[in-house]
Amino acid sequence: MRGLACLLMFQTHAYDSWLSPQARQSRFFMYSQLGGTFPAPLFLFLAGISFALVTEKLRQKNLQAARIARTTIFRGAEIFGFGLLFRLQEYLVAWGWAPKSDLLRVDILNTIGLSMMLMGIVCWLVLAVRRGPGTRLALALTAAGTALLISLLTPPLWTTWRPHWLPWPLESYVNGVHNLGTPQAWLFPVFPWTAFAFAGLAVGFILQGSWARAQEPRAFFSLGLAGSVLIEFARWLESQPRRLYTVEDYWHTSPSFFLIRVGMLLVILTASYAWCRWGAAQWGFSPVILLGQASLLVYWVHIEFVYGRVSILPKHALGIGGASAGLLVISLAMLALAYVRTKTKGRGAEMLPWLYRAPART
Repeated sequence: MRGLACLLMFQTHAYDSWLSPQARQSRFFMYSQLGGTFPAPLFLFLAGISFALVTEKLRQKNLQAARIARTTIFRGAEIFGFGLLFRLQEYLVAWGWAPKSDLLRVDILNTIGLSMMLMGIVCWLVLAVRRGPGTRLALALTAAGTALLISLLTPPLWTTWRPHWLPWPLESYVNGVHNLGTPQAWLFPVFPWTAFAFAGLAVGFILQGSWARAQEPRAFFSLGLAGSVLIEFARWLESQPRRLYTVEDYWHTSPSFFLIRVGMLLVILTASYAWCRWGAAQWGFSPVILLGQASLLVYWVHIEFVYGRVSILPKHALGIGGASAGLLVISLAMLALAYVRTKTKGRGAEMLPWLYRAPART
């Protein structure tokens, strides 16, 4: 799933950066950018699943809730720090024409790190009051409830409940306002983006239940079925004449659209399981899995060669064919980088592997 997110991310960024204004008016570009709505939810959803795997592993070691919280929250803080470091790098590379406000942009790494810290706090609270049988279910239900609550609060926090009293760098983490006066759809604030991480957290705990472990194929296909039902339910909900909010942006803040995307993530999860269990992933070398194992690195590097000063092609100047050729070059180069990274031995060969590489089975 992370490898798929990387491929979708590459094509979204490549076509957005390199296509000419005329080519951007095409149906091809529209569908390209529609595919670009998946990488961020995928990365956050998978961060939630990984977080659940790590938390459950620490629970099985009989660690205290405070110890588990310190470990997981600290790791989230590390990713948040990487997000700040990435913004600093981008600012220095673009020295002279990048505004200083770019240093405080709420980007996807910032949100992943912050989501992990918030998930650590929520799990801490649950584990502090609940131990023994039923704890995993309590964690899953709390995570799912938190995801829904974040989604429900998003529309008013973008409109009528905006925290104007906060300095814009802080308000931007709430609704992505940046310094532009209104929420920006291209940023990744807590509302609604962390809801995808909490949805992944709930799924991660469900997948570690005794029934899911004993009936793994059924568990994954049940999640895919639940995702399909969720999609249809959300579509029905959106078709109702009565509205919960007086003002909402369906494509960015609507809880109905959030439910649709979660449903799609569950379907993709099932399809990915089938691909890895019975599909082409069984053939041996899998470039998609390889990209997923080094997703943080290829994200970090490809940005400069697509959007940065060292872009391999002129920006906003190419047709679909030229941009597609550049996309192929970038994809192969990132695949080679992922191969080198995952084959490197020694300490530091994988930066926070538990975040973007699935833990080995035990």
